Amino acid sequence: MDILIKIIQFVLSLSLLVLIHEFGHFIAAVIFKTRVEKFYMFFNPNFSIFRCKKVHGKWRFAFFSKNVPDKFITHEHIDPITNKKSYTYEAIDLSTLPEDDWRTDEEHTEFGIGWIPLGGYCSIAGMIDESMNMGQMQQEPQPWEFRSKPAWQRLIIMVGGVFMNVVLAYFIYTGLLISQGEQYLSTKEVNKHGIVTSDLAKEIGLQDGDKILSLDGNYVEDFNKIHLELVIEKVKVIEVERDGKKVNIELPEDAIEKLLQTNEMLISWKMPFIIKDFTRGSVAEKAGMKTGDRIIGINDISTPEFNDFAQNISQFANQDVTIKFIRDNDTMQVAMHLTEDAKIGAYTETLTLSEIDYNLAQAIPRGFSKTTEELGDYWKQVKMIFNPNTGAYKSLGGFITIGNIFPKRFDWVRFWDLTAFLSIILAVMNLLPIPALDGGHVLFLLVEIITRRKPSEKFLEIAQTVGLIILLILVLYANGNDIVRWLF
Repeated sequence: MDILIKIIQFVLSLSLLVLIHEFGHFIAAVIFKTRVEKFYMFFNPNFSIFRCKKVHGKWRFAFFSKNVPDKFITHEHIDPITNKKSYTYEAIDLSTLPEDDWRTDEEHTEFGIGWIPLGGYCSIAGMIDESMNMGQMQQEPQPWEFRSKPAWQRLIIMVGGVFMNVVLAYFIYTGLLISQGEQYLSTKEVNKHGIVTSDLAKEIGLQDGDKILSLDGNYVEDFNKIHLELVIEKVKVIEVERDGKKVNIELPEDAIEKLLQTNEMLISWKMPFIIKDFTRGSVAEKAGMKTGDRIIGINDISTPEFNDFAQNISQFANQDVTIKFIRDNDTMQVAMHLTEDAKIGAYTETLTLSEIDYNLAQAIPRGFSKTTEELGDYWKQVKMIFNPNTGAYKSLGGFITIGNIFPKRFDWVRFWDLTAFLSIILAVMNLLPIPALDGGHVLFLLVEIITRRKPSEKFLEIAQTVGLIILLILVLYANGNDIVRWLF
């Protein structure tokens, strides 16, 4: 059930993001009077769940229907000498088709829903894209085609998708700021007790109880951003307070690569189990424990922190245990019988989250700054992935990695926050200068604007094919990493 909830959230979020992205291309094309042939949510090989189109002034609808055949007939030719294949495309005479045939109305867009929930597409006339519809490209250019428009208009059409993804992230962040404000765990709050270190953190040089003061001289207000800052800023020195003294920890050269490969938290916060209050009928209170007592052990198991206690107590459900604790500097112990859900009925003190409330006037600029911050941080991560020296490519993940960031229980606030973050990811990834991505088209258009020379359609066709191969390799590699991590 938990996996199903994750999948539903992932598909819902991805569908929204792709729909908004493609709508950016669609609306820009409409503004510049460029014909959009199809606008689909999800992919629809062979058939569509739903499709509709305005045909000669009347809307027509179809459910679970086979796709309308192409407007071109493909002819295959084989050279008798070289044995190489080539293709020519013959346009169907639309005047011979019935009037109610959807193909006879070329001015209006066909909208639809496919059956493969992995994105969607916007098919723009006269454009070499992932559909590789070369039939139309071999016909004479028409004024309403993408290829006939000035370079600057084509550029705006291509960046329309990325622009809408950034706008979506901005509106989501702004809405969350107004409704929820911001909550974060400050480094100052964590420094009341210090940190708990993982094995990798100990290897780097950190110790339990250290208090983080700065990273390369810069104080990080949000404790949960320390791990990210270590990676993207390539931190060299961590300044900590240890036993009342300032200590500089110089990170080893391979620290960043190791940080990228670990799935565990590098550091967390120390939180001793100091009893703050009891539940009604608490077994701990009945056994004689009092507020202010600090629990340090269960039977022979040492539990200096609350997390240690929580991880170990479950194995003693409905059993007699001995709880060790400190009271007024004296170490004491008491016997008790745990409940069936392994509870002792005691609350502990918790760290206080910093909270900032926003009204509309405050949320608008903060939403903008938060969006730009996320864009900048993710761009730095992408650059690291494509830098072989960092080893970041080893941490690249696919659909499983993305799906796992969603919680096991549906939470609308968390869902929208993750959707905004994924929208940022989609925007950045689409701007990569890879043919078949928006960034590849943008690159060619910028070259065209600068040189005033338009690349040939043959070159664009080859580039699109190469780009699709590169994307396929990246997808296979990323999802292969997911499978390997899942198996081992």
